[in-house]
Amino acid sequence: MVEIFGSLFLGMPVWVWLAFLTTVVVILAIDLGLLHGEAHEPTLKESMVLAGACMTLGVAFSAVVWWLYYNGIPQSLDDDIINATSDSQRAWTAWELYLTGWVVEQTLAFDNVFVMAMIFSYFAIPRQYQHRVLFYGILGVIVLRAIMIGLGAALIQEFDWILYIFSAFLVFTGIKMFIMADQKPDIANNPILKYMRKHMRITDKIDGEKFFIHSPDPKTGKVVRWATPLFVALVLIEFADLIFAVDSVPAIFSITQDPFIVYTSNIFAILGLRALYFVLAAMVHRFHYLKYALSLVLVFVGSKIFIQQFIGKIDPAITLSITVSILLGGILLSLWKTRNDPPEPKVVEAQ
Repeated sequence: MVEIFGSLFLGMPVWVWLAFLTTVVVILAIDLGLLHGEAHEPTLKESMVLAGACMTLGVAFSAVVWWLYYNGIPQSLDDDIINATSDSQRAWTAWELYLTGWVVEQTLAFDNVFVMAMIFSYFAIPRQYQHRVLFYGILGVIVLRAIMIGLGAALIQEFDWILYIFSAFLVFTGIKMFIMADQKPDIANNPILKYMRKHMRITDKIDGEKFFIHSPDPKTGKVVRWATPLFVALVLIEFADLIFAVDSVPAIFSITQDPFIVYTSNIFAILGLRALYFVLAAMVHRFHYLKYALSLVLVFVGSKIFIQQFIGKIDPAITLSITVSILLGGILLSLWKTRNDPPEPKVVEAQ
């Protein structure tokens, strides 16, 4: 048993992975069991405290990363960490890579908030029931990201040239995001929603936190199972994250190829997404220029691997500084430009 726990999985001892996953489970259990045992509309104060706690945990975990790499526990797959000339340099390099990845993933999570707000508005789901959808959505995201990151790590180990594909894709995505920043998703014409409406019984009725209800079929009078708007919203949010993951996973692998740093920075950014949603949902219009800043970050991160062919390795500290500066600039510009804008009215679209 000791040998199993001490063996390596993706460069990290199994006991470290188990400890991290246990921490995630405990956080989710506290969130669901203690903080949201009964359906209620989260207050702004409650959401801000929870979002702040999750973000603090994300930043604090960088100290764990520093300790692990300082003590040489993992066998990293990242060249910057492998080529470190001392324990201290290895630890600080891992710390910088983790924080850079966490900042980028946290900002990409902001983009998720905009889409989730539109989905909940379209289906007119009351705020007191949105947490249940988000909670199960996050569970799906954790599993999905684990699969995608595992596949990404395996591909990079086998074909290192695939990093250039990831990077070129990020540059393309960043440019596309910059051009289409003002366009909003068309929920009504979403192909997933159209497919579900064609192949499933879907009711407009919301019955508490239930994903399914049993009700008579208007044609036959027979009691059958119907999917509620909460279930449909959950499916759309999961597919939306799948699309975001196509950007997110290449982005973090362009920053570091260490699977442990990639996964932990992803998960800690996602854990605070529920609380972050309730903080930002009512003021998404105040962050209009954040998408432009995020698009620039994707272009910068994606082009870095090509730039390094001419100027040599870019220090992780420089990458972190540039990333934070661009994103902070986008946030400050957004808040200043929209300082006098009235709140956007809540629009509920026809089903």
